[in-house]
Amino acid sequence: MSKHSKRYKEALTKVDRNELYEPQKALELAKNLASANFDETIEFTAKLGVNPKHADQNIRGTLVLPHGTGQEVKIVVFAKGEKAREAEEAGADEVGQEELAEKIEGGWLDFDLAIATPDMMSVVGKLGRILGPKGLMPNPKAGTVTFDLAESIEEFKAGKLEYRVDSEGNMHLPIGKVSFEHMALVDNFKKLMDVLMSERPAAAKGKYFKSITVSSTMGPGVRIDPNAALKAIGR
Repeated sequence: MSKHSKRYKEALTKVDRNELYEPQKALELAKNLASANFDETIEFTAKLGVNPKHADQNIRGTLVLPHGTGQEVKIVVFAKGEKAREAEEAGADEVGQEELAEKIEGGWLDFDLAIATPDMMSVVGKLGRILGPKGLMPNPKAGTVTFDLAESIEEFKAGKLEYRVDSEGNMHLPIGKVSFEHMALVDNFKKLMDVLMSERPAAAKGKYFKSITVSSTMGPGVRIDPNAALKAIGR
């Protein structure tokens, strides 16, 4: 059983675990309950009423939040020749081919995103068992298999997010930092909700948003009323 810090337990007393909060109030609480000595991330978690085992319910894509995420994104790129130089000039943190794949096979995973040109997928494909479970495998639908490296790297460095529902139907994404203005977090929350609603599969039956929670990195979760969240985006 995990042990929580004294600060976490104190923060927990300020949240009604039985209440479903309005989005603005929940974000305000999550922001105010952050107590770490670093700029914590505000995280969004939702349980969706989908079955990802069915291809038509496996929600995945990319979006750009209005105010970004405030996070520094470490990007590795699999490319060769002129495209490798393009990636380096665009700000990729590491660029390589087989030697980069071997480094990852050896246990190195100090990056947040992997991008590959289509002609490098024969090399990257061998890393599926390592990158796949961590959500790091390049994928055309997510814009991470492309020859437009400069544009792709620039967008992801600026805060473009890849979203993907996990095997249990959960969606977990950062939507900003504690240092963000309150309304910037609200704007980002609304944008994410709107995108996820637009991705609702026709095959998904029943309640789509089963639960929504926001929290700071080290803080307790604050539950949001799904109906209030949908009302906030006019759905």
